[in-house]
Amino acid sequence: MSQLQTRIEELFALPISELPIQEANALFSELKGLLNSGQIRSAQPDNDGGWQVNAWVKRGILLGFRAGQLADASTGGFSFFDKENLPMRSLAIQNNVRLVPGGSAIRDGAYVAPGVICMPPMYINIGAYVDEGSMVDSHALVGTCAQIGRRVHLSAAAQIGGVLEPVGANPVIIEDDVLVGGNCGVYEGTIVRRRAVLAAGVVLTASSRVYDIPNQRILSSAETGTLEIPEGAVVIAGSRPIRDEWAQEQGLSLSTPIILKYRDDKTDGRTAIESALR
Repeated sequence: MSQLQTRIEELFALPISELPIQEANALFSELKGLLNSGQIRSAQPDNDGGWQVNAWVKRGILLGFRAGQLADASTGGFSFFDKENLPMRSLAIQNNVRLVPGGSAIRDGAYVAPGVICMPPMYINIGAYVDEGSMVDSHALVGTCAQIGRRVHLSAAAQIGGVLEPVGANPVIIEDDVLVGGNCGVYEGTIVRRRAVLAAGVVLTASSRVYDIPNQRILSSAETGTLEIPEGAVVIAGSRPIRDEWAQEQGLSLSTPIILKYRDDKTDGRTAIESALR
């Protein structure tokens, strides 16, 4: 894979006018194959509980976008026009992925592990990694290069944002056994550590301030550049007043994520995914 990485880096540095389109597409095809199989990832766990970003993988995806030409991808009586080198991924029964009929799509170059459940309509974009036993529910999005751990439940209309550029930036990372509630949004490289619970409607971005009531602290991305939700945290959508005098007169407040508690047996019982669904 070092040879593939080296050549991607070399071609990515070229202006579009000098790009060898045929070779770029061949490299992109090889890269997608490795992404599909999970042999490479845009980000992966390191040995210290953190995450390592593989910027060259993101560069390879961007190289594919640059090399691809717009083509007619119409099917089933519907008109679609997309880059000819970015088709939907083809799955087979041997992949052991439960893809329910009804308008879902998985982009070629996304890893979807055995035992994943995809409820319609949902979308998994290129570079994403969805690990074993996870569920992507109706109207949920797994964005470009997002990393989803084992036994994660992305509830209906949950949005896991994509981070393709800047190439060195962390993608959104959802670790093992996390529950992401309905209509949640997780964006801009946020990391949600294992066994955390995001209640319905929680929105997390790089600029979010998260109020951790049990530990009497405020979490933000100010020090590290990345917002991290701690392991086992139960996060709800709360609010805090705006201090401006006029805003106070109007009773205005800002939406604010709040860690209400950390997981316990009661929480585990409420968030368990029914085994029958699998």
